[in-house]
Amino acid sequence: MWNASQFTRPLLNEARQRASARAGATIPAMAERWKPSVTVAAVIERVEGGVSRYLLVEEHTPEGLMLNNPAGHLDPGESPQQGVEREALEETARVFTPDRLVGIYMTRFQRPARSEDVTYLRFAFGGTVGEADPARPLDTGIVRTLWMTLPELRESRARHRSALVLQCIEDHAQGKRLPLDAITSDGTLTAPLIKPGR
Repeated sequence: MWNASQFTRPLLNEARQRASARAGATIPAMAERWKPSVTVAAVIERVEGGVSRYLLVEEHTPEGLMLNNPAGHLDPGESPQQGVEREALEETARVFTPDRLVGIYMTRFQRPARSEDVTYLRFAFGGTVGEADPARPLDTGIVRTLWMTLPELRESRARHRSALVLQCIEDHAQGKRLPLDAITSDGTLTAPLIKPGR
């Protein structure tokens, strides 16, 4: 249920802090704002003999060797499309060309042993890849790449890095797609707008 106070309360607190600053009072430090970790993933299908296979990576994780889509964190200054092209190349040694947005996903995990509590916001893209460059090493932590059928993926859920590995592929197989221009990356990503705030 929508609650107006969740939006007005921060504004009121900010106004009170400004009033205190004008009166010479010390402004308490603002609590750090929650932010999700933004990631990008490539969903890559190859059809041979009428059988679809999807490109996965096997990688080292704190939980052991796991399977994942070619994926990783968005770097500062890059668009989601640029990020997924970079990550796919780093993890598979293949040039990936996105041609659709499969979906936008959120997931969360906790790792108490490391005091980690992370929410991920994932942009998954479908597209095509070229052949692997044998001279290009795979990214640190990636053991190998492999092609798997959808039934094989469903049977190996226990080895998936997250539930999104299969979810993105299932959505791709069902034909879910949005145009790439559903995401707009403003020019301020590389040439930030400078604001004169105090």
